[in-house]
Amino acid sequence: MSILREIVLNKRKEIDFLKKNRPISKIEKSQYFNREVISLKKSLIEKSGIISEFKRKSPSKPNINLDAEVIKITRGYEHSNSSGISILTDSKYFGGSNEDITSVRSEINIPILRKDFILDEYQVIESKSLGADVILLIAASLSKEDVKNLSRFAKSFDLQVILEIHSEDELSYLCDSIDVVGVNNRNLKKFETDINNSINIAGMIPSSFLKISESGISTSKEILRLKEHGYDGFLIGENFMKKEDPVFACNDFIKKLC
Repeated sequence: MSILREIVLNKRKEIDFLKKNRPISKIEKSQYFNREVISLKKSLIEKSGIISEFKRKSPSKPNINLDAEVIKITRGYEHSNSSGISILTDSKYFGGSNEDITSVRSEINIPILRKDFILDEYQVIESKSLGADVILLIAASLSKEDVKNLSRFAKSFDLQVILEIHSEDELSYLCDSIDVVGVNNRNLKKFETDINNSINIAGMIPSSFLKISESGISTSKEILRLKEHGYDGFLIGENFMKKEDPVFACNDFIKKLC
């Protein structure tokens, strides 16, 4: 069984448990449920274009930064002129939690991407209640109909939607309720990264969508190459989080782009 398949099966069990034990009527009472979302699309254009990610571990790296302090680091990311913050909320495989978002929502004033394996409308409502501004839909874990329905449902709550793709074939998942196309440079089978994946797909993405490149980005030179191919944003996680001081790493990286 592939790791993606394993994660999806586990996530469906989590969703079933939550639906039984934390009904929608309860999560809709969150203090953040009716807040106005902050536009990631606008922030990508007006700021650095860097989406800085908070991530403690991953299936391929079981200890990136297990003791990282989410408030301290995300505040630092904002002060470094990040366009947005990506926060992993999956616990089992990425060491995250919903509380990682709720604890920082009142501390920062830039868009928060809730990065998880969104499979159900329940999670969309949950994302809104946590204070997220953006959700991620992963083409590899969904059907085309799922992407269309979940993205349209998200728009009904004013959430912005990133469709993550890994290959040219997944461009067929695009629909009018997607805001941003994220090209992941990580090979899901080998877990290797190559930014040429983003470069090869760039020209096939309709100009009506903003484009971001995800994973494997570690130098300002790579950012410049990606910008030459029309990319508006760049999601960087491990390259910051693996450092002793992720905030310094982020700040130093963004300064070099100026």
